[in-house]
Amino acid sequence: MASRLVNVNFKARDDAALGRFWAQALGWGISGEGPGVTNVEPDGVAGPDPSAICVDVVTVPAPETVDYRVHIDLATTSAAHQAELVARLEELGATPADVGQGDVPWTVMADPEGNVFCVLEPREVYRDTGPVAALVVHCADPGAMARFWEAAMDWTLHEVTDEHARLRSSRGVGPYLEFLRTSGTKTAVSRAHLDVAPYPDDDQAAEVARLRSLGATDADVGQGEDVPWKCLADPEGNAFCVLSAR
Repeated sequence: MASRLVNVNFKARDDAALGRFWAQALGWGISGEGPGVTNVEPDGVAGPDPSAICVDVVTVPAPETVDYRVHIDLATTSAAHQAELVARLEELGATPADVGQGDVPWTVMADPEGNVFCVLEPREVYRDTGPVAALVVHCADPGAMARFWEAAMDWTLHEVTDEHARLRSSRGVGPYLEFLRTSGTKTAVSRAHLDVAPYPDDDQAAEVARLRSLGATDADVGQGEDVPWKCLADPEGNAFCVLSAR
């Protein structure tokens, strides 16, 4: 039994507008799941597929509380590609962002609702990930977080140091899930979180119980009781959702 990483989920004031931005940024298509929800996914992807972790954008009443514990890194293939992508993203409505990064070879930007993301310089490790190089989670203990998520999902640990840990699907496709040591205590609710789901033949309740046994705890993010997903938090308090089996 294991969970599959399905989406990175963004809270938004306007899901349709932010969904259009990310669809154009990634070169993907848009599908709507209902009022207030826009799903962004590559053409030809049916259901959860580790080759392309999708983007879900959800309108919420008050998304202004911002904590950048989770962000997206975009891959590039050359210095020219990086410059062209940054320029195109600015035309789409992204803006430069300063998060204290200093003089670095990557470009930090914010989408039209202020969600920070990075456009990376060319790196060999990301040459086959597709447009999304990595989903990055800021944390206090990368090793402990990587161990939890390695046990939670059928992903493989590729690297772990005191400052950084990296997982990828056991199929060796798609983006990485990375954990980056960051100082300071995080207290605000994050604008972005991960969505996971059991395999089709597995039971959601049993998977939630297994994740709790690994160190996850119940989380209340205002979801109410009448929803088909379960909200949990990882050992450092980052909320994530367990969707129904699909």
